[in-house]
Amino acid sequence: MPDDDVTAQPAKTTAGTPGPAAAPAGGPPGSDTAGDGPLGVVVGYDGSENAVQALHYAARAALREGERLTVVTAYTVPTMSYAEAALTPTVPAEVARLNAAREVLDEAREQLRDYPGELALDARWGDAAGVLVMLSARARLVVVGARGRGGFLGRLLGSVSSALPAHAHCPVVVVDRGYDLGEGADRFEPVDSDDPVLVGTDASARAEAALEVALQAAARRGAALKVLMVIPSPEDWGGSAVAWLPDPEVVETHRAKAAAGLERRLDQLRETHPELTITSEVVVGDPAQELVARSGEAQLTVVGTRGHGRLASTLLGSVSRSLLQLAEGPVMVVPGRSAEREEHGPRSR
Repeated sequence: MPDDDVTAQPAKTTAGTPGPAAAPAGGPPGSDTAGDGPLGVVVGYDGSENAVQALHYAARAALREGERLTVVTAYTVPTMSYAEAALTPTVPAEVARLNAAREVLDEAREQLRDYPGELALDARWGDAAGVLVMLSARARLVVVGARGRGGFLGRLLGSVSSALPAHAHCPVVVVDRGYDLGEGADRFEPVDSDDPVLVGTDASARAEAALEVALQAAARRGAALKVLMVIPSPEDWGGSAVAWLPDPEVVETHRAKAAAGLERRLDQLRETHPELTITSEVVVGDPAQELVARSGEAQLTVVGTRGHGRLASTLLGSVSRSLLQLAEGPVMVVPGRSAEREEHGPRSR
C-alpha cells in the first residue's frame, strides 16, 4: 500500500463494552453509534506487547487531563470465494472478524481492570491507519505502539509508515518498546519524572506548533523544557562553497546566529511562563541522530510534521522514521496549525 493511502473504510462501530455478537453491530457502513462527541485520548490496540504499553501510556495521559479514554481496534473482511457451497463457513467472515475484534477489546478491558477514568471500547471496520486518522479529528491525542501484530504499527512503520503521524488531525504519540507499565493499583497514575520534555525545532511555522504543544506538555507535567535545534552538517548544505570546503569559523558563525535567534524566541516564552525552566541547545549534525541520542534522557520527545530545508523533505521520511523506530522514549508528532480544529485545539499529553 502506498505511504499516502490513508483512506478509512466505512466504519461499523461497536461502542462501549464489547461482547459476543451474532451479527455485526453498529448499523450500516458509515454509521457511528458512539455519537459525534469528542473521543478524548484514542489508543490503537491489537493485543501485542507494545500495544499494551501504548494502552497504559494512553490511560495515564487521559487521567492527567481528565479526558475519556477510547480504545480502538480495527478489522477488515477479505473477499472470499468458495468452489462448493459445502465449503462456505457457517459463520460469515464479517461476523467472525467482528467477534475476533471484540475479543481483542476484551483483552484491553482486562488490562485496564481497576482503571478509574471514563472508558470506551470501539471495534472499527477498516484499515488501521485510516481508521485512526479519521478518529483523530475527534480526539485530543492518538497513541500507538512502535510495533504491533500487523493491525496498527505493525504496518504503520512498514508500508504506511508515515500515514498516521503525517495525516492525523491531532498530536500522535508513538510509545517505545521500553515503556514501563508500572505495578499495582497506582499503575495508571501519571508518572512523576525529573526528565525534561524535549522538542526539536528549526524555527519553521510547523516547528513552532510543536514548540507550543511541548511547552504545554512540560507545564502539565511540572517538567523542564529542553529545545534542540540541529544545524545540518556542511556536506548537507547543497551546492554552497561551504559544503565543498567547510570552514569551521563559518559553520560556528551560522550556528551562533541560529542560537541567538532561538534564544530571543525562548525569552518570550520565559516571560509568559516564568514557572518553567526552559533551556536550549543548538548543534551541528544529523537531525535524526541528535534527536535519537537525546530521547533516552527525556520523558517525551516532540517534533512537528514538517520543517525547513532538509528537515522539510525528510521529517516523516528518513528523520521521523529513524526517530520513531530508534527513540528510547515516547515520541509525539504534532500537526501544523493548518490541521488544528477550531472546536478542539491541540492539547499535549
